[in-house]
Amino acid sequence: MKQTCQPLVFRIVIQILQKRKVAANWVPHQLSEEQKAASKRVAEDLLRRYEAVSEQLLNRIVAIDETWIRDFEPQLKSQSSQWKHATSPRPKKFRRQQSKVKLMMIVAYDKNGVIATDRVPPRSAVTAAYYRKFLQDVLRPKIRQKKGRHLRSRCPHFA
Repeated sequence: MKQTCQPLVFRIVIQILQKRKVAANWVPHQLSEEQKAASKRVAEDLLRRYEAVSEQLLNRIVAIDETWIRDFEPQLKSQSSQWKHATSPRPKKFRRQQSKVKLMMIVAYDKNGVIATDRVPPRSAVTAAYYRKFLQDVLRPKIRQKKGRHLRSRCPHFA
């Protein structure tokens, strides 16, 4: 009886109730109302600039982000599933521990992709001085190499 009920239940849920199973979107952290408002102001300013100068603005935007990386990321349960016969033994999966080694990586990118990356040395703090050094020693040479024609002498940080 179980085998005959299951397709009926799925048909009711999917076709009649028009439901589908979805996974939640993962977000790195929840923003406060103040952070959301600041982000909205920046987005609106960028939109006004884009409407004024179009593609020229997109060619000049460079975003910088930080992320933690590990030596090992665990495999999801769905990634290790296999089709097996009912009488076959279940596959074994050994639990692996995440690496205790975590590194912070800084990534700079534009509309065309990654421009530069930097692995922050272990036990180092990412301070204003660290970012200044990254901008001067890593990012500026890469931007000059890839986008030299877009740089203007009136911009003191990349001149």
